[in-house]
Amino acid sequence: MSDADRPGVRARRPLPTTQRHKSPRVALRVVVALCAVASLVITGLAWAAYHNLTAGLITSHALFGGPTSSNGDQNILIMGLDSRLDEKGNPLPQQMYDALHAGDESNGGYNANVLILLHVPGDGSKATAISIPRDDYVSLSGCPDGQCKGKIKQAYGLAVDQARRTLSAQGVTDPQQLEQQSREAGRKAEIATVRQFLGDVPIDHFVEITLAAFFQIAQVVQPIQVCLNEDTSDSYSGANFHKGLQEIDASQAMAFVRQRRDPNSDLNFTDLDRDRRQQAFIVSLAHKLQSSGTLTDPAQLTSILDVAKQNMAVDSGLDLVSFARKASALTSGNITFFTLPIQRFGQDANGEDVNIVNTAQIHAIVAQLLGVPEGTPTSTRTPTPSPTPPVPTSVAGAEGVVLDVVNGSGRNGLAGELEADLSALGFTQGSASTGAVRAGTAVDYGQGAEQPAQQLAKLLGIDASAAPESAVPAGTVRLTVGTDFGMPPGLGGDSGGDTVSGTAGSDSNDPVGTDSSDPSTAPSPVAPVSATGSGDQAPGPTDLTQLGGTGIPCVK
Repeated sequence: MSDADRPGVRARRPLPTTQRHKSPRVALRVVVALCAVASLVITGLAWAAYHNLTAGLITSHALFGGPTSSNGDQNILIMGLDSRLDEKGNPLPQQMYDALHAGDESNGGYNANVLILLHVPGDGSKATAISIPRDDYVSLSGCPDGQCKGKIKQAYGLAVDQARRTLSAQGVTDPQQLEQQSREAGRKAEIATVRQFLGDVPIDHFVEITLAAFFQIAQVVQPIQVCLNEDTSDSYSGANFHKGLQEIDASQAMAFVRQRRDPNSDLNFTDLDRDRRQQAFIVSLAHKLQSSGTLTDPAQLTSILDVAKQNMAVDSGLDLVSFARKASALTSGNITFFTLPIQRFGQDANGEDVNIVNTAQIHAIVAQLLGVPEGTPTSTRTPTPSPTPPVPTSVAGAEGVVLDVVNGSGRNGLAGELEADLSALGFTQGSASTGAVRAGTAVDYGQGAEQPAQQLAKLLGIDASAAPESAVPAGTVRLTVGTDFGMPPGLGGDSGGDTVSGTAGSDSNDPVGTDSSDPSTAPSPVAPVSATGSGDQAPGPTDLTQLGGTGIPCVK
């Protein structure tokens, strides 16, 4: 691994540059701009033009049945795919590949390299955009493709691959049907993973955009003014910029938002710096749209509409006209951008570079940024409370019976946690091991252990009764935990949660040599750091950063 590419965690001072990624990825965080632009376009067009737009857009039902925000708020998830194809799976023109410096249709994939939650308050107050670093190591909802932990961007592509195989095995051969149904599976998995990671924040709408969108939007509105704190260059991305204000064209804009290294200077780029670089570009783009009259130019509006139809998918419930009324204020600077922090850089069990995160801290930060008071429900679909049964202090017949736990949930450390928690009910702690990931939870027992096994199955709310199993030793109960498992209220600690709360290494499912644990309590509220700081004041990966939505911000 070369030291030229991977950043180390630093506290407001540059460190030697090290490799961060094994393969090139094109960042698309500027998709918030496209979302705002597409909405603003509608505001200035006749009803016929609006129908022209919606007739060409791909719509999705991936959000059907999900929780929604209250008080008129809207949370819109922006997903930008690392794909060298258009939204319908077709290759891009060769001249576009040449301009993007991003390979061809054989490169990239369906990773959601851009994840931004756009919060638009119902009361018309300032909007908030939260960038989620693409390599944050999290629990992947539903364990797509059998992978329960991974980079947050991977949920989409893993679910697509799994769906394609399943559909093909069922005899589906039509390419369009395969593409449509597998992409729906990818959207559902990514949305559920993000919702879970941010603390069960409701997601009301989503906008999905492919790689070509940014370049085409930049072509429509070029030149665009940007600002940098230092001279910088990078042959890999084609970046070659000087300190201060400057105007750039569409090709240069791609280099501006893609750059994550500078081998010829002391600048130390990370993916989080690139997030901030791209947020700055969004602000500059909004400034250009506001000041240049682009939104009143029919030719330019038509060009933007064409981009949207080729490279965008939205949820079927998104009312673009209604959203346009709220989003129109974004180009006036009525928005603040934040980039979530990480704890440090690390590696997963396969040696892949990942961002180690504190999930409890992320939940607290997101609630803080969205203005959610502690204990306040954020969803209009609050579950109806049910009577809470008394919490038992023991299980009949458990004394002297050994409890073995097999972790098939994909949640690191869960077997060890359950051994400790359930021993309080009278069981003797047995072995904590890891098995293949499975959907259902089951209780089996050996000779002489039927009574406590049946009681345990009932206590844990397992659908099926406990079953005798000759492979289980006499006097032993075996609990095999699946992805559906949740610890009943009052029993144990956080074992039923979606994230790891135990100590890494407590059973054999934990990655070796990495800290995959998430502290169970969040630290004190985090004060955001300016994203425009330079020199020793430049933000580091462990900082929550903030960028205003006006002017032309100078960044790294």
